[in-house]
Amino acid sequence: MKSSKTRLSLSLEAPPASAKPLPLRLPKKARMCLISGRRVARGEELAKEITSAGGSALFVRTDVAREDDLVALIEKTVGTFGGLHIAFNNAGAEGQFGLLTTEQTVEHYHQVCDINIRGVLLSMKHEIPAMLRSGGGAIVNNSSVGGHIGFPGSSVYVASKFAVIGLTKTAALEFARQGIRVNSVSPGPIQTEMFDRAFGEGETEMKKTIATQTPVGRVGTPEEIASAVLWLSSPGAAFITGQDIIVDGGYTAQ
Repeated sequence: MKSSKTRLSLSLEAPPASAKPLPLRLPKKARMCLISGRRVARGEELAKEITSAGGSALFVRTDVAREDDLVALIEKTVGTFGGLHIAFNNAGAEGQFGLLTTEQTVEHYHQVCDINIRGVLLSMKHEIPAMLRSGGGAIVNNSSVGGHIGFPGSSVYVASKFAVIGLTKTAALEFARQGIRVNSVSPGPIQTEMFDRAFGEGETEMKKTIATQTPVGRVGTPEEIASAVLWLSSPGAAFITGQDIIVDGGYTAQ
């Protein structure tokens, strides 16, 4: 990355929690962020928070399943900030948990995969050319521990997260010689809105069980995911591409 000011594009679909701390951890002079997503109030709130903290941010409503939206998003990023150096593709949909493979429908497949797979693919399709014109960059895609192990009742979601890792590794190989690094993060049990939807709000028994099953004895925080994303996006990770970093408190090491 050749600029002292990092242009950061965040894809902020549900769940947005893991992305929110990321721009606030950048040095003030580097906080030039184009935030996207379908949740207008949430996105505008984050943009104001970044601006109040000394950065520069703009929210653009975007549906990552729509290629026209992504073309407009990248054009807005480059037009506003002069280039694109970092992209965190955080858009995700969990769909409905608890459905056996034999109970899955085409509609449910599209509900999940149009965001989790198509969205990541189309995002990189348009981010990479902008980064090439900017002299290089780093992309981080959001996968999941569900991209490494199976979970009964979530076959479509699991398949989509395996696909994210496959897309990450392939794009990394295709553009490594051109100064583009592509990695992914795989969060484990993290206290987000998705976690609440799946296991109930507050301190539920299921959440306590999951914390007990995690070697470090607790669930993770969005800030811990943001730390991994920020590191992968930094010059300190310049020799790392095509990799997935699991942030799960040791859950998948068991």
